Amino acid sequence: MKIRSNKAWSTHMPMLIKCVQMSDGPVLEIGSGLFSTPLLHWLCYEKGRKLITYENNLDYFSFAKSFQSRNHRIRFIKDWDEIDTEAKMHWSVVLIDHTPEERRKIDAIRLKDKADYIIIHDTDCESKYGFDEVWPHFKYRYDWRGCRPWTTVVSNFKDVSKIEKPNITK
Repeated sequence: MKIRSNKAWSTHMPMLIKCVQMSDGPVLEIGSGLFSTPLLHWLCYEKGRKLITYENNLDYFSFAKSFQSRNHRIRFIKDWDEIDTEAKMHWSVVLIDHTPEERRKIDAIRLKDKADYIIIHDTDCESKYGFDEVWPHFKYRYDWRGCRPWTTVVSNFKDVSKIEKPNITK
């Protein structure tokens, strides 16, 4: 398996934990990860919540597959357009952290009316990845800048400005 690791890849964890704890429905992970997939798996496992993970990299898919269970489905996908965003499913939490990074803006907008909380990782690269095109599609936005890379939570259903700031000391 050819997976690199970097602690910066875990900076979305405080927002993932908070949003999952503030909700109770199904969770969608777009792009698996060494940090997010195990964390979401165990947060959802504890409550019997449905979790679906999509991945387009075979190495990460192989890693994520070890977490598949009755409530956690892992799907390999070649084209992100194959994710059915037109289904009647409403997600409590969606994590957007897949490659290519430029694709994140497209999927955030596609899911804007399908999730209570959409968590987008690496938003400090706003102009590079086109996130400035995403923000007008959402009523609420919270930027967590506790450490880089930043994470943003957006919603058209929940006032994310009420998310309690994590108490993290440097």
